[in-house]
Amino acid sequence: MNANFHTHTYRCHHASGTEREYIEKAIDAGLKVLGFSDHAPYIFKDGHYSGFRMHPEELAGYVQTLSALREEYKKDIEIRIGLEIEYYPTLFEDTLKFICSQGVEYLLLGQHYAMGEFPGELYSARESSDPKRLQAYVDNVLQGAETGLFSYVAHPDIINFTGDEEFFESELDRLVKGILKQNLPLEINLLGLAEGRNYPSHRFFKILEKNNATVILGSDAHKPENVYNAELIESAIKLTRHYHLNLTENVDLTRLSSLTC
Repeated sequence: MNANFHTHTYRCHHASGTEREYIEKAIDAGLKVLGFSDHAPYIFKDGHYSGFRMHPEELAGYVQTLSALREEYKKDIEIRIGLEIEYYPTLFEDTLKFICSQGVEYLLLGQHYAMGEFPGELYSARESSDPKRLQAYVDNVLQGAETGLFSYVAHPDIINFTGDEEFFESELDRLVKGILKQNLPLEINLLGLAEGRNYPSHRFFKILEKNNATVILGSDAHKPENVYNAELIESAIKLTRHYHLNLTENVDLTRLSSLTC
């Protein structure tokens, strides 16, 4: 693993460590590229502030800090500046304009909620047997992918559906086919693997295998020590071999700037 594009900072209010600490851990591990993709601020129409993402007024400092560190460490590692963000159709346009004005380079698509942050809605990783929720999750991810603005899809199997298995397989097959049609890698999320979350899952790997999918490893680091875990990476690589998946580190980080910003 020479590159990791999924890294958070304290600004999302549920991660720890300074940007410098993440960078130095990455250098010690021998990474050539470290991409920061903290949880993006969202511009909600009622002025709502999310508790698990960066606040809008924090984005400028995020970009400025990483830009300075990129220059400072340019002889040791390549630093890229991105964000992880959901695709909420009714809110995305205003948020995108704001993000583009701040100099962000790339976006990861991570759909933590199926339909938006509305009162009473379940986090995607919470168990649910509601087929409408699964369908909404797949619809939003595919609509986001079709914008052409995202570099890859983070934890695509985060949705924790406990209903009809055939419906799950059909919808996740639709998800994988649609993402691959956009030439986007699907992430094997190392944080989920380390913590035994519902993702990444073997039932999803079977769907990836059927579609000859291209995957990428993402640390999803919320602590500096999570940037690189050699044992965990080897376990993930063994999974890609077992399911005959195409493992890549080639990510198009120009999609955002070439199409919008």
